[in-house]
Amino acid sequence: MRVLSGIQPTGNLHLGNYLGAIRNWVRMQDEMDGGSQCFFFLADMHSITVHEAREQRIRNVRDMAAALVAAGIDPDRSVLFNQARVPAHAELCWLLNGTARIGWLNRMTQFKDKVGKDREGASIGLFVYPVLQAADILAYNATHVPVGEDQKQHLELARDIATKFNTDFGVELFTLPDPIIPKESARIMSLRDGTAKMSKSDPSDMSRINLTDDDDAIMQKVKKAKTDPEPLPETAEGLTGRPEAANLVGIYATLAGSSPDAICAEFAGKGFGAFKPALGELLVETLRPIRTRFLELRTDDAALDAILETGAAKARAAAEPTLRAAYDAMGLMR
Repeated sequence: MRVLSGIQPTGNLHLGNYLGAIRNWVRMQDEMDGGSQCFFFLADMHSITVHEAREQRIRNVRDMAAALVAAGIDPDRSVLFNQARVPAHAELCWLLNGTARIGWLNRMTQFKDKVGKDREGASIGLFVYPVLQAADILAYNATHVPVGEDQKQHLELARDIATKFNTDFGVELFTLPDPIIPKESARIMSLRDGTAKMSKSDPSDMSRINLTDDDDAIMQKVKKAKTDPEPLPETAEGLTGRPEAANLVGIYATLAGSSPDAICAEFAGKGFGAFKPALGELLVETLRPIRTRFLELRTDDAALDAILETGAAKARAAAEPTLRAAYDAMGLMR
């Protein structure tokens, strides 16, 4: 079993990043047996579809590496690296561009969502983004990829590309990856709008809990989070039509390793004046050790670069046989 997953290195890491992806990565790493392996990468090659200053991109990559290690990713047990240090990602992407079809990419809903009405002004990189994602996966012959609802379509595309390449060139080179649906798939929403995902791009810092927020800031944000005047119901079904209330209950349940129904039962009939302090304390206790470790790690650029380079060396060695075989199958001299 070989698990692979990537995350874009963006600034302002927040609770949504941690509960939505990073915590599940740590769990998968800890559940791996001796013959299995996890590859976790920072998708800095994907990040170039949005303009960003050089120094900011470098900082974001290092900060994300620090956050992953602080949250529990162990570079000695998992392969942790950034894409740009492993040329096989870009090389295989170009090879797979010959196999992928425009019609397939035209059906990608995320591209449509991101470009809106400005399709002609979008970068080509954004359009072929899913092909690079396929290369990320297929270069390592990953058997399993953790996916949320918004990524299922991209994994299906990777399978389609792998199948067509294998068929076109008469090889059994690429493994068809299977999805892993996390046991606890947390979709964390904004503290100001329960219908929008928690995001670093939201202009209001009060909409999110950053991993760098101190204890007081976390408590303040939770207490000022948008809610409604109704008390908490006995079951999660009573949260229907109450997105902000459902979001806070969902966050509590995810942190506590419980269910929304159980949390509702515990706080049934109580208002948010009682619930918010309890949620704030749980967040503070959970995030404090991660924040402390993160702030320590992010000041040591040399150590972070060493972690990423060590992981990249392992990744290059793992991807090289597949890349060489892809060149050979296509009749390309390398």
